[in-house]
Parts: sequence; C-alpha cells; structure tokens
Amino acid sequence: MKTITIDSLARVEGHGGITVEVEDGRVRGVRVNIHEGPRLIEALVVGKTPEEDLNIVPRICAICTLSHKYAALRGLEKALGIEAPWKAKLTRDLMLLGEIMESHSLHIFLLSLPDFLGYPSAIAMSDRYAEEVKRGLELKQFAHRVMEITSARMIHGENPIIGGFGRYPTDAELSGIKESAQELVGEAERGIELLASLDYPSFMEEETVFMALNPPDDHYGFVGDGVLISTGEERSVEEYRELTQERVVPHSFAKRSRYNGRSFTVGALGRMILVGERLTGRTGEYFKKLYNQRWKKNPLFNNLAQAIEILYCLENIPELVDEIVKLEDPPIANPPRTDGEATGAVEAPRGTLYHHYKIEDGLISEADIVTPTAQNLDDIEKYIGIAAEKLISQGEGSNLELGLEMVARAYDPCISCSAHLVKVERR
Repeated sequence: MKTITIDSLARVEGHGGITVEVEDGRVRGVRVNIHEGPRLIEALVVGKTPEEDLNIVPRICAICTLSHKYAALRGLEKALGIEAPWKAKLTRDLMLLGEIMESHSLHIFLLSLPDFLGYPSAIAMSDRYAEEVKRGLELKQFAHRVMEITSARMIHGENPIIGGFGRYPTDAELSGIKESAQELVGEAERGIELLASLDYPSFMEEETVFMALNPPDDHYGFVGDGVLISTGEERSVEEYRELTQERVVPHSFAKRSRYNGRSFTVGALGRMILVGERLTGRTGEYFKKLYNQRWKKNPLFNNLAQAIEILYCLENIPELVDEIVKLEDPPIANPPRTDGEATGAVEAPRGTLYHHYKIEDGLISEADIVTPTAQNLDDIEKYIGIAAEKLISQGEGSNLELGLEMVARAYDPCISCSAHLVKVERR
C-alpha cells in the first residue's frame, strides 16, 4: 500500500491536507483532512437575540462574511415575518455582488492561475504575467470598495441589519461604484479570454450532480427560495436537510453532505450549468460561446465559470445602482411576531449557503448552518481519487501532487483565511 500525503494544501482559504491510499495501481481511499477545529457558532448563538446572532454568525469567515450576513438576514426575517423594504433588498444584492467579485478575483488570479501557468505562486509569476496579477488586484480592490460602502466595513460590516440598513449608501457613493464598474468591464473580459485560452486537463473527468438556487423571475442571480438540481428536480430551501444530508466523518472537523446517497457540487460551475442560459449581455455571449459538455465532468472549469460571473457582477452593478438611487430611504421594518422558524439561503462565492433558525420568545432556540464547502467535500474527494488513479496509470507520478491540488483548488475550498506550503511523503 502506497500513501500519498499532502500535509498542507497550498493556496486555499484555511488549513487542510490530502491523503490518498493506492494499492496495485488502484485508489483504495481518499481523505481531504480538515485540520482546523470547529468554532461551535451554532451553539454559541442559542439564547441570543436575532440581532446578536446577526453579529456573530458572519465571524465564521472573513472571506464570506456578507454571504453569512445575507443568509442569516433572510432566515431571521422570514422566521419573524418581516418583509424587508425593496431598497434594502436591492442594496443587499449589491453588497453580495461585491463579495462574489472579491472572492472570485482572489481565487482566479492569485490562487488558481499559477497552477495553469506553471508557477508556485502569484508573486513568482508577476515578472512575466504582471498584467494578469494587476488585473486580479484591481478587480479585488473595487469589490472591496463595494463591500465597504454597502456594509460600512470591508470585513464584518454591521450596516445591514434586520429590517433594513443602518445607513444606505449616498447617491455619490453609488455613482462612484457605477462608474468604476463600467470602467472595469474590459478587464473582466480579458480575464475571461485568458481563462478560456488555458488547457484544461481531463485526468479527472466524470459527471456529477449539481445544485444551485433558483433566482426569481427566470433571472440569473445569487438569491432564491428554491433549489434546482441537475437531476431535473426543484426543492424548497426549507428542505435543506434532505438536500444536504449532513454527516460526520472521522478524518475531518468539517461535516460532509450527500443527496440521495450521491456526492454533488455547488458553486459557480453549478450555477452556470443550471441557470447559465438566463445570462444576458456580454456575459450571456461569453457563456454561449464557451460552455460545453465538459463542464459537467471537469471541476477545473469552475475557474472559467467564476471569471464569467465577475463580468456578470460588473454588468449588473450599474443597473442595480440606477434602481437603488430612485428610491427613498425607507424606515426599518419591525417584526410582527417573536416566534418562528425558517431557512434563508444565498449563493455564496463557493456555492449555496443555508442558515436555519428557530426563534422562541424573541431568542434563538435552534440554529443550523450548512456551508458550500461542507457540500463540496465529498465531490472533491471523488475527483481527487479519479485524478490519482488516472495519473498513476499514465505514469504521471511526478505530476501527481500538483494534479491533486489543482482539483481541490478548483473548488476554492473555504476552510479559513490562511495559506500553507506543501509537503509530500511517499511510504
């Protein structure tokens, strides 16, 4: 039995590793090891008010902070019977577009692109590919500005509150966002063209199941109350427990998810496969030009899907701003009740995020949070196993660890905010 161990997976958000057991050329076991301990957020918020919960749960992550904020808002407001003002809903959508862009630009240009171009890091490739690194940083900086203006801080902003916003962005701030978004469209298009020109290896290809939220009005987007599944089904977000079927595994502090006994994928690739035909404008043109059946079998195309979503955000921000500035700042919507139970969901950068709450006498009595990475981990292990077996059979042992890391990094796993070097041991 040969054991391939990557103790620390580089260029991902957090501390994880990979173990692959091989015997007679066949993969006998794959483990994506999550080394970081549980933060116990769901237990911490029990007994807290909804307002306190809204301040606590985004601390799960400093990358997906506004996704957690938005999903929690949707779950808490639904449970309390609050109908958020339309301007609040639009402004929340704007802040989420900022976070999607920020996360995608970091992942594509600084974390994944070095793999395809043959470099160990973005810094190492900056001499030859300075424009690409600069492009990623410019897009990321703009997205940070969107997040800061809408949430009042770049990270863990407290401006979005239950029933509305503490302060809405000014017309001048929104005008600046709109102008910058329009100026960056060309940079996003060049990013798509670069990602489309790359060679996407096929050593892990196999079809899987995809899930994504179904945005209303037959639009593309990141918010919805229904869940589309590539098997042809649609379920309510309130059925999230049946959709994710979370379980604990001995080698990881992160829970795992399956649907009807099968692993599945969420994220930009799933969104493109399930609702990509709804895309319009230049984004829709790029999707129609670049989409092909390999996307259903190859997780590496998640990188290209993210690049297309960056352009989607930039194309939609001006329209969203125009809608927001037409509206007066509304008062905070107050809850008509103090008891309720509901699930809120949004599409975080890495996929569908669920926040479920039960509220009794104005206090949280039950909380359940299912993150995108918890849903993706089983598929990550599946594709790593396929990749390992194929590369070994092809005599590509020297490229084995890079191939396995590329598969894992394609999912942009969000463990926490840190990065580590790689050590490979063969026994």
